[in-house]
Amino acid sequence: MTTGGTQTTPGAGKEAESTSGISWPSPRQAWTAMGVLALVRMSAQLDLTILSLLVEPIKKDMGLSDGQIGLLLGLAFAVFYLGLGVPLSKLVDSYSRKTILAFGVAFWSISTAMSGLATNFVQLFFCRAAVGAGESVNGPATFSMIADMFPRERLARAIAVLNMGSVAGTAVAMIFSAFVIHWLETIEMPNFPIIGTPRPWQAVFFIIGLPGLFFALMMYALPEPRRQGGPVKAESFGGILRFMKANWRLFAPLFVALLVSGIESGGAGMWRPAFLTRTYGWSPAQVALVSGIVSLVTGVAGVFLGSFLSEYLARKYDNANLRVVLTGWIIATPCMVAYPLVDNPWVSVTISGIASLAALMGAPTQNAALQSVVPGHMRGQITALYLLTFTLAGSGIGPSFIAAITEYVVGDEAGLRYALSGSAAVMMPLAIVIMIFGLKPYAARIAQLKAEEARG
Repeated sequence: MTTGGTQTTPGAGKEAESTSGISWPSPRQAWTAMGVLALVRMSAQLDLTILSLLVEPIKKDMGLSDGQIGLLLGLAFAVFYLGLGVPLSKLVDSYSRKTILAFGVAFWSISTAMSGLATNFVQLFFCRAAVGAGESVNGPATFSMIADMFPRERLARAIAVLNMGSVAGTAVAMIFSAFVIHWLETIEMPNFPIIGTPRPWQAVFFIIGLPGLFFALMMYALPEPRRQGGPVKAESFGGILRFMKANWRLFAPLFVALLVSGIESGGAGMWRPAFLTRTYGWSPAQVALVSGIVSLVTGVAGVFLGSFLSEYLARKYDNANLRVVLTGWIIATPCMVAYPLVDNPWVSVTISGIASLAALMGAPTQNAALQSVVPGHMRGQITALYLLTFTLAGSGIGPSFIAAITEYVVGDEAGLRYALSGSAAVMMPLAIVIMIFGLKPYAARIAQLKAEEARG
């Protein structure tokens, strides 16, 4: 819809024009792009999640320890993600984001399929590292595009749609894998040239990875959104660090709380399928199906509840985004501590689902909070640093952190449940306290930006 020569975004209408005078993409264009970005996010989450569902058969076939599995679940993905994230994010601030993202999707999809050719720990490690290299452009390019398609007051809702891709990716990975694993285990695998007869877990990687090439083509076909305000030339990395240092009271709580909470959520998320198998004797297919259904229901409810709660609280509080994050964490923490300790698997899954719903309330608002306070010409690089923090915590540290507690503190692989519970009991209260320190400086920054926009 166009009014007076200015395009308006869905739900913003004249409000977007009157507060800033910025021209936004049409509703149709913006939400079409969001749909494709959500599919891309789903593809990324599929490729990231699938390994956690195949832990036990891979461990058995390759003769791996929990420590090696922890490295595959975490460090293997994080190593190139961390190394390439910031350099590539500078390209995001200057060049076509949809083209960069399209190449990234194609690369991580091929790398996931190549994981099915691995026959030992080293080969699988480097395949997962390649997946991380491709996905390093995903967050910076995606969030930079979204911030140029939707005004600040609608960012949480838009990012909730994006998070639907993550939720759907995780759920589809689990549900689809449940049927694929069961099907592959009931048929006689054919003998292929060069690769021979693949094991069922290897075939899963092929089936999950290759469709991502179609999403890459869809991404490339999108129009590139116009950058809203600020210079097109990217800020130097030194300038980024100086800006963040000058505003450390704003950024430190956001980054440190993300680091601490990410260790818990990333580690627990990767080890939860193995926990259900070791503790309750569930098969990988059963774990995948039940976890996928629960993830889909609680994930959808969580992200949209969080986005609507943020919009409601924003009428009264400038720090509404962070208030939603804290609310979700406070509800989720006791559930995270409790679900590994119960004796009934269905009670455990139910409590875990409540924790997931509450924690995911803050997923769209946590990202919207950062995008709302970062200048456009710095957005790609600062978003990359933010996502690198989460990847370092969730993928680089979290899985190995849980594995280390299991091996060296509990001393028994069957005691994985105690490692999961203990990690949540320590890390989540710490994250909550850190985030509380960010409420006041974040509110002050939003008030400052509103005042600047009002002055034109």
